[in-house]
Order: sequence, then structure tokens, then C-alpha cells
Amino acid sequence: MHLQFLLTFCDMSIATFCGSLTNTERCVIVSQGISDEPIHLKIFSPHVVNLTLVDLPGITKVPVGDQPKDIELQIRELILKYISNPNCIILAVTAANTDMATSEALKVAREVDPDGRRTLAVVTKLDLMDAGTDAMDVLMGRVIPVKLGLIGVVNRSQLDINNKKCVADSIRDEHAFLQKKYPSLANRNGTKYLARTLNRLLMHHIRDCLPELKTRINVLAAQYQSLLSSYGEPVEDMSSTLLQLITKFATEYCNTIEGTAKYIETAELCGGARICYIFHETFGRTLESVDPLGGLTTIDVLTAIRNATGPRPALFVPEVSFELLVKRQVKRLEEPSLRCVELVHEEMQRIIQHCSNYSTQELLRFPKLHDAIVEVVTSLLRKRLPVTNEMVHNLVAIELAYINTKHPDFADACGLMNNNIEEQRRNRMRELPSAVPRDKSLKGPGGQLVSPTEQPPAEGDGPKVCGMAGGAQGEQEGGSGTWRGMLKKGDEGQGEDKTKPQSSVLASPQKGYAVNLLDVPVPVARKLSAREQRDCEVIECLIKSYFLIVRKNIQDSVPKAVMHFLVNHVKDSLQSELVGQLYKPALLDDLLTESEDMAQRRNEAADMLKALQKASHVIAEIRETHLW
Repeated sequence: MHLQFLLTFCDMSIATFCGSLTNTERCVIVSQGISDEPIHLKIFSPHVVNLTLVDLPGITKVPVGDQPKDIELQIRELILKYISNPNCIILAVTAANTDMATSEALKVAREVDPDGRRTLAVVTKLDLMDAGTDAMDVLMGRVIPVKLGLIGVVNRSQLDINNKKCVADSIRDEHAFLQKKYPSLANRNGTKYLARTLNRLLMHHIRDCLPELKTRINVLAAQYQSLLSSYGEPVEDMSSTLLQLITKFATEYCNTIEGTAKYIETAELCGGARICYIFHETFGRTLESVDPLGGLTTIDVLTAIRNATGPRPALFVPEVSFELLVKRQVKRLEEPSLRCVELVHEEMQRIIQHCSNYSTQELLRFPKLHDAIVEVVTSLLRKRLPVTNEMVHNLVAIELAYINTKHPDFADACGLMNNNIEEQRRNRMRELPSAVPRDKSLKGPGGQLVSPTEQPPAEGDGPKVCGMAGGAQGEQEGGSGTWRGMLKKGDEGQGEDKTKPQSSVLASPQKGYAVNLLDVPVPVARKLSAREQRDCEVIECLIKSYFLIVRKNIQDSVPKAVMHFLVNHVKDSLQSELVGQLYKPALLDDLLTESEDMAQRRNEAADMLKALQKASHVIAEIRETHLW
């Protein structure tokens, strides 16, 4: 940052700076013409005011000698580079013996300062004007109005310089000339008045811009201080630095899971909050979306019941069929449970990157240490994943190992179901014809006993046995959809069974050949009897009731298992694992190797911070001065 304000000249006629010509020749290549590298010239005297001047070259229109053809463009860009600074005051110098309307200096100044708030015009060579003319209108501001004013001066001629005329004599002669030619304006023109005006403008300009400068310097100093802190100090004690970085990373990792991290994400869930979302939203909703009877048809239930009865018809619904089917449904909870473990593992892997980017900026200094930490944490998570999966698998296996039909919730559900069945039985009794006696037992055709819950068989139907076994035995002994009925049809040569689809028609065997019972298809597409429908509904109701109990247990136990075997275990053993794997003397030099450009950026930031602190100190020393 430049702390001085520039008073810019657009003329090369000021003799004070002519001595810098040799310096210019040393800095500028002959074929190049000009250079934007500044030449610093300091003049000390007890008789001059404090000013900072930047002498810019006059605009050349036509290349001379070995000057490049674009010399005008080069000079114009050089001038604009300096006068475009809003903190500089432009001193536009124009000769009095030329037309002010054609002044190139005023034209360039107006491009960057259209309001003229920081432009001061100087008219030179008042003594060289043609006879009978004067610069009264110009000095009064009637030709070209400039807000900061317009001051006329008389400089030494080249003959005066050659004759070594002193500056004091030149100022005395200038004052005499102004008193003679412009007596009314003599006190507001001249070199001395110009120096005092420039000093006053500079002080006012500094005072107006000082508060903003202080603010900018303080802001930049704070930014570079923060940047330097992020780069860290040069490593002196490697063991202490390595242990500190490992401890800080482990702490930030655990804090991110606990929700107490310094840097909290606002755009998305992260860390422990995301794990909680996985447990109670993702995993919970997935389990709730699992249908207790999904993938299980009524035919499957009926088939399981028949297979569980064996060769003998059962009086009651076999319990083995319920256990077989409910295990099949509970097994479906294992896949979403393992998926929950996978999602939590992925989130804990993401926490590593989160801590590296937002919490531990020091790790960016040591890329090898960062990679090593990521590898150790990833390896630890990878080792805990099979253990957690095994535990979740065991939770499902535990539920499958013992079907607890004495569970209180299941017993209540069974009681409610029995009440519903009893209510249905009573409703069926009310719907019996009035001719049928409502007694504990009824006599059907042939004098056999029929349960009140069963309708007596109609005429033409096969014989049926009373009780719950009657339905099963009747299905095998009579009716067109039973084994014996199909075999009888085969013997009689009937072509099809009206109770099953056309595709399942049994071809009649040829006479003289035995019937292969394994070739007889089991009728699956037929209307279920009342007994079969009731048995299937009982099993389905029991399966749904027990499945909901197991699902509730899994929904509660899986998150606990994941927290214990994966999340908490990693939190508790992370720091010891990092120290054990990385805190080794043989690895110190390699792990704490900085990136190539880190040291350079640290030095640049430190130098800039020193410069800003020095500038702030200089500004703080500026006292309020009364300005006239």
C-alpha cells in the first residue's frame, strides 16, 4: 500500500527533476524509449514544505530518433497508471503561450477526474507570451474552470540555468514580474503560493482519507494475521507438534459426532445429526415400509399348513406352519439392518473430510500427515465394519432362533384374535336356517354328528367327518378337486375337472397301466373352503402380530448395536490408534514435511503483516493540525 499522495505533473519542463536524466538512461533501454520503473529523488531543506511529487513525462505525439512508433500510447498508459489512483492530486501543467483548449494535460486529467475535484492547473511561461496579450482570463478561471484553482508561475529560462541563476533570485524576479503585469493577482500566483497551496491540499486530502485508510489497514492486518495463523509457525519441536495435531484431529472428530464442533454445517446434516437421521428416519421408515405379509400368498400359507400336517389330517392348525412362515418374514429385516450399518459407516468416513476442511487447517501444511491420518481412521472403520455387521446379523438370528409365542404382546394379540373368531362363529350360528336345531350337535344325513360351526353337507356331496378334521379329510376323499376325486375321474375316463383351470386337466391313463401319483398335479387355482380360508386367516394374523413385535425389537436394537460396536468404539479408540500408528520417531521427518509453497506463502504473509503494522503505527502518530 502506498501511504503517500501523488501530486502529478504532466510536463517535463520543471528544472528540479532534470538531474534525473542520467538515472533514466541507466534504467531505460535505448530502443524501448520509456520505463514505468520509478526513480526516487529525495530533497532535504529547512526552507521547503513537505510534498511528495511524481514527475511524469510529457505526452509525445511524434516519435523522435530511435523512439518506438507507439511512444504516445506507452506514455499515455504510464500517465493513466498513476493519475487513476483516487488518492492522488493531479497537477496539470500548461504553457501560457499556447491555447488552453488544446491542453493535453487537462484533457487526460479530465478523463479520470471529470468533476475536477482533485485537479489543480498550473500556467507556466507567463513571461513568454506575445506582446499585447496576457493570461488574465486564464488565471481568473474564465477559459477553463478548475475547482482546485489555477496558479500562474514564471520559471527560470534555459539561459538562467546555464548562467547558474539561483532559485532565490528567480523567485524575486518572478514576484516583480507579477506585480508589474498582474498586480491584482500577484498574491495568488507564483511559486511560493503554489507550494503553500499544494501543501494545504495535501494535508486536507490526507485528513479526509485518513479514517478510511485506518479502517482498510486494520481490516487487511486482521486478514493477514488470520492467514498467517492458518499457515502456522515453523516447526521446532516435531514430537510435540505431531502429538498436538493428532490430538486436535481426534478431538474435532469426536466433537463432530457429539455436535459440539467449532465449525457447524448449515447447508446439510453432518456428523452425529446425520447418524441420528439414519437411525430414526431412514432406517425407521424402511422397516415400517416392510409389509409383514409381503411375498406371502394365501396359497403359500395353505401349502405350509398342508405340509405341516403330514399324512394325517390335523384337528387344529399346525404350529409348525406358523413358525416356518414367520421365520421367513423376519428374515426380511436383515437386509435393511445391514444397510443401516453401511450408511453409518459412510457418514463416519465423511466426517474425516469434514474435519480436514473446516476444523484442522494445520493439516493442510503437512499433506503426508493428512494422508496418513485419513488412512489410519479409514482402516479403523474398516476393521469395525465386519464386527458390527456380525452383531446385526446375530440380532436377526436371535429372533429366528426362538419364536416366543408367550410374549405378552403376542398373547394379547392371540386373545383378541380368538375373540374375533368366536364372534364370527356366533354370527354364523345366527345365520343358520330355523329348521336346524340350535344345539351343541346336529345330525346330518346318515345320522353322523356335525359341529354347529359346520354346515351339513348338501345332497350329492361326498361324505364328510365332523369337527375340524372333517374338512381336511373331506377334501381328500370327496369333491372334484381332491386326490381321490381326480383318480376316480381318471378311471372313469372323464376329460376335465370343472373345479380347476383348463391348463390343469388330467389325461386319463390307458387301461392296463398303473397311475403314477407323482404325475397328478396339486390343485392350486380353486376356491378355498371355509375351513381353509379360516386357517389361512389365523396363520396370517399370527404372522403379522409376531412380525410387528420382532420389527419393534430390531428397530430398537440395531441402532444400539451400531452405536456400541462402531460409533462409540471408534470415538474411544481413535486417538490411541492414531498415536500408536503415527507417533514414531522414524516417521517424524516424513510426516511433518511441509508442502513446497507453504513456507514461501508464510514469509510473504509475515512481510505484509509487518508492513501493515508499520503503516498503522505511522497513521496513529499523525496529529490533528490546524490548517489555514
